[in-house]
Amino acid sequence: MKVNWKKTVTMVVDVLLAVYLVLAFTAFNKPDAKAAMCQKVQIDIQDENTNGFISAADIRARLDANQLYPLNKPMMGVQGRLIEETLKRSPFVKTVDCYKTQDGCVNINVTQRMPIVRIKAANGDDYYLDDNNQVMPNSHYSADLIIATGHISKAFAQNYIAPLAKLLMGNELWENQVEQINVLPDKGVEIVPRVGQHVVMLGYLPQVANNKERYERIASFVETKLNRLEKFYKYGLSQVGWNKYSYINLEFDNQIICKKKKENKNKPE
Repeated sequence: MKVNWKKTVTMVVDVLLAVYLVLAFTAFNKPDAKAAMCQKVQIDIQDENTNGFISAADIRARLDANQLYPLNKPMMGVQGRLIEETLKRSPFVKTVDCYKTQDGCVNINVTQRMPIVRIKAANGDDYYLDDNNQVMPNSHYSADLIIATGHISKAFAQNYIAPLAKLLMGNELWENQVEQINVLPDKGVEIVPRVGQHVVMLGYLPQVANNKERYERIASFVETKLNRLEKFYKYGLSQVGWNKYSYINLEFDNQIICKKKKENKNKPE
């Protein structure tokens, strides 16, 4: 039997070349020993200075408690999805994105829930509402938010106080002027301004079952009331003085009823 050496040599060379390419490709893509371990954990919290509900230390503590903090652990064993699910269980976390890079870094990007109003109800409830009208537990958070007090159930807070707070926060004038919302036993709504020693009675927020229609009706109600109040501030109080009245009632259409502030009879002349 005659051996075709040319063909055999060609086949052997092809096999060796293929093996070499496989080994070279594997070696090129294989991370070094240091990169195989987590060398760094980068935690970025959006609006950390503004919202301030959670910090990088809080994130680490939560992961440590669940034995998920990845530093100095094999990168292959870092479970990004599990890290995300664990952090999302925090009542202050809105979204989490966890991913790994080839240089041995685990990145954790967190966005916080945005509080819009603090509720301190007459029944003892004390919590925040976020921009999705959802309840957030009380915390050490100390930002300058509007506080809602009085006879407020959680349903009334989510369906009526949250939309009212959004509308106030969305207007530069009223965001700076209103510091408190107060709900009376009959659900009448008052606001307390920062400037002027008086309370403003807005009236009764429209009661609507449908969420979209409710917000639209409340927006129209608030716009009408506050436009009247702004004009009264501009053409009324600016003339007679900001401390002339103790109570300004906007409940009724086309009229503003004011109660004069009691004079201090003991005030020295």
